[in-house]
Amino acid sequence: MITTKRFNFSDKENMQIAHRIRHKVFVIGQNCPAELEWEFEEESTHFLVLKDDNAIATARYRKTSNGYKLERFAVLDKYQGRGYGHIILNRILDDLINTKEKIYLHAQSQVISFYEKMGFSKYGDEFVEAGIKHYKMYLKSN
Repeated sequence: MITTKRFNFSDKENMQIAHRIRHKVFVIGQNCPAELEWEFEEESTHFLVLKDDNAIATARYRKTSNGYKLERFAVLDKYQGRGYGHIILNRILDDLINTKEKIYLHAQSQVISFYEKMGFSKYGDEFVEAGIKHYKMYLKSN
């Protein structure tokens, strides 16, 4: 059974679970600097995807001066390519359904097509963030 969970920074248990997933995917898997991984945690709204009560994916969003920024999409390696990224992205978009503000993200270049299928469009030139190539993308309907 697949479920999603929404939580805030004060939920220490779920934050630890999200941190473990992100550490495996970003710090170990993509060699991202660990200190960058934990910024803006307190002001973000966090999510987990659970498969049979086991956390397999996480993501978050936060309010910025440019709108709502979706961040830290991480699916454990053995679950990638099975639709769990779509599940968590859809859950976040459902949470923001009534916003009139822009919804955007910084997508790693190798997953641009994933976000395009979900209604996002590239904006501007490719840039490097945490040693990885990215594009800024906006949700088309916003």
